[in-house]
Amino acid sequence: MITDVDFLLQSMAWPLVLLLAWFLAERLYETWNVPRVTSYVAVGLLGGLVNLPGLTASVAGLPFIANVALSLVLFELGYRINLRWFRHNPWVLVLGLVESVITFGAVYWASGFFELAADVRLIIAALSVSASPAGIVRVANELHSAGQVTERVLHLCAINCMVSVLALKLVVGYWHLSTSGDLVQAAFGSVHVLVTSLAVGTLLGVAVPWLLRFRSSHERGVTVVFALAVLLLTTMSYGLKLSPLLAALTFGIVARERRVHLTNAQRGFGTAGDVLTLFLFVYIASLLNWADVAGGMVLGLVLIAVRTASKVGCSLVAARLSGITERKGLLTGLALTPMSAFAILLLEQTRLYGLGPAVQVLSVMAGMLMLQELLGPVVTQRALMTAHETHVTKA
Repeated sequence: MITDVDFLLQSMAWPLVLLLAWFLAERLYETWNVPRVTSYVAVGLLGGLVNLPGLTASVAGLPFIANVALSLVLFELGYRINLRWFRHNPWVLVLGLVESVITFGAVYWASGFFELAADVRLIIAALSVSASPAGIVRVANELHSAGQVTERVLHLCAINCMVSVLALKLVVGYWHLSTSGDLVQAAFGSVHVLVTSLAVGTLLGVAVPWLLRFRSSHERGVTVVFALAVLLLTTMSYGLKLSPLLAALTFGIVARERRVHLTNAQRGFGTAGDVLTLFLFVYIASLLNWADVAGGMVLGLVLIAVRTASKVGCSLVAARLSGITERKGLLTGLALTPMSAFAILLLEQTRLYGLGPAVQVLSVMAGMLMLQELLGPVVTQRALMTAHETHVTKA
């Protein structure tokens, strides 16, 4: 039975933790230039460690809010993707696809040394292909970063995320087929979700800019419209059991091609976007179980080494072909280090849609995900700073 005191503590938990995370992030950023998202993750991990009432408990609606927060970031990432660049420099697209395949194969091979089931290894490999758009985009915005390395990192992150969703949906289809033998259910769980998610994102990407042309809206108004459209898209995806992450990324890419203007000041969707990002990283970190983190640390370190070697190695090999130096190729690969926010929410969606091994995979990958999201933004920040593409000035 929940007493009044327990209810009060549970009600206060999230606001207090978010306030603490914000305060700590600002202090560490101003003092030691620690990326804000790293501090958010650290506070979420500590909240999970002490099992703060109301934070680690299952609260209805929190996964939906987290998906809205990440969908906003994915829309922003998609909006910064220039499809014409792929036509002028197809090596960037080739690099993203080849690197994704190599990373999948390398992680699947390395995970075989830890006596894991084949379906678990396939899911781990599919998730390891992705990078964390929330971590990368937020660090880039924080630094006002722009240049060759920044643009390649953003484009490669988008490619990685799309390939990761595709690979995971195919694994889900394979799992349904191997467990039930129902080919129709397997196809419905993979091909249907992929095609419909892309179609819904494309539809909104065409419809919203078309509607905006009938009314002269100021820049803030345009941002509000797109934020509401992303909220609608996430709600539709939940109701239709689609992928809100893939749909939001597609929405951003198509909207960019429709030539709707968003200024630099509107990146991140303003104060509301900042609050949602703060919640997202604290929430994601609070989902990790510390016992699983400790138990999976050796596997995590091995998979991080393999994943990083794949991304850095491919970027180095393709550097000259794609028009940059080996140094910038190295920095591009390192900047793709973060991965857990996207991976955890993608895994959570597949669990809700009936993927049996999803809970086991989160437990196995806990150590890897914790290190990637805690330290990954720092690696991205240092890579962009070393590339001399940051434009931060003291107020």
